[in-house]
Amino acid sequence: MQNVPPFPVRRPLNADPDIRRRDLLKFAGTAAGLGLLQACATKNLAIPNYQRPFSTQPFARPVIRAEEVIRTRVGLRPYRASGFVVRSEKVGETQVIHNYGHGGGGITMSWGSSTLAVRELPDIADKRAVVLGCGVMGLTSARLLQQRGWQVTILAKELPPYTTSDVAGGQWAPTSISRAAHETSAFSQQFDEALRISFQAFEKQVGASYGVTWKENYFLMDTVNERTRPSYLDRWPTLFPDQAMLSPEEHPFPAKNVLRFRTMLIEPAIFLRQLMGEVLQAGGQIQQREIATREELATLNVRVVLNCTGFGAKTLFGEDELTPIRGQLVIVPRDSRIDYITHGGVAGGDGLLYMFPRDDGILLGGTYERGATHLTPEAETSVRIIIEHARMAAAMRV
Repeated sequence: MQNVPPFPVRRPLNADPDIRRRDLLKFAGTAAGLGLLQACATKNLAIPNYQRPFSTQPFARPVIRAEEVIRTRVGLRPYRASGFVVRSEKVGETQVIHNYGHGGGGITMSWGSSTLAVRELPDIADKRAVVLGCGVMGLTSARLLQQRGWQVTILAKELPPYTTSDVAGGQWAPTSISRAAHETSAFSQQFDEALRISFQAFEKQVGASYGVTWKENYFLMDTVNERTRPSYLDRWPTLFPDQAMLSPEEHPFPAKNVLRFRTMLIEPAIFLRQLMGEVLQAGGQIQQREIATREELATLNVRVVLNCTGFGAKTLFGEDELTPIRGQLVIVPRDSRIDYITHGGVAGGDGLLYMFPRDDGILLGGTYERGATHLTPEAETSVRIIIEHARMAAAMRV
């Protein structure tokens, strides 16, 4: 096995921005595309009387057009209805510690879930471990191992920027992690502890080095009920501060009800790159190698292996409950005027929309396709995402 550079330059075929832009513009030029885009004409409405409490910038309208798209990304959320797995088992002479199945909340849960995972370490003199996976779980697990005096080698089929974690939006929020009806009391306790540990860790990393910032969220709702209001706001209110329902005079968005709160936003490109650098600086190794069968674990010559393979655990460890949830994202150029997050769109549109302003561009989502596994971006899906966000932006009262 040979160490590979931490930041490979190869590009997957489906990441060609020219191909995506051509497909998007082609669809946007069809009768269906033109009809929808014409519905996004800018409206001149009165500016609401609202002073933003956490930003000195006034609200600005995002610029969202098909010709502005710089890239499209697709990822598979590794979802388990009963929640993420943190447990230990013996495979031959190897102690395997599992840390996978975090749905759409991998970055959010990372430091907490990995902290619970390293608690499972055996008390042995041989402190060499292999971590399988170089996404956010693998990298946080590796750093926590190193901080406890372990020598770490990461083995992964894909390295950043080609992992599922690289495709994440990065908002700190425990979304699509489990189904409440399937949660056991033991998992609920595990969930709560991991989330709080992770919150405290990310709070300490706010700043440019790790790509962590606090952002205002504006949740657009026509009606307010338990289905439209994020359940995590009520379950962990102290972790999502400054919650307030705004009247129409207090916001510029095209919705009857707008819920404001604040969350952290973690930029995957910055965060993962920082962690990779720390792993290598601390003497760790990162190697591009896929472990395809349980039998191969015996060839690694270590007593401890951490399984942070995400959706890969379905094949490698026979995890039948893992279900892929496909997500497609569209990125338009960065706009320093846009420093707030939005969820939802105009009435009658697609409710599964979100906009995250990041250094690498404004990320627009999204989709939630249960059971879908194809990673090729779909032009029609991207245009729908663009159109719905453009409609929201056009209807803003700014």
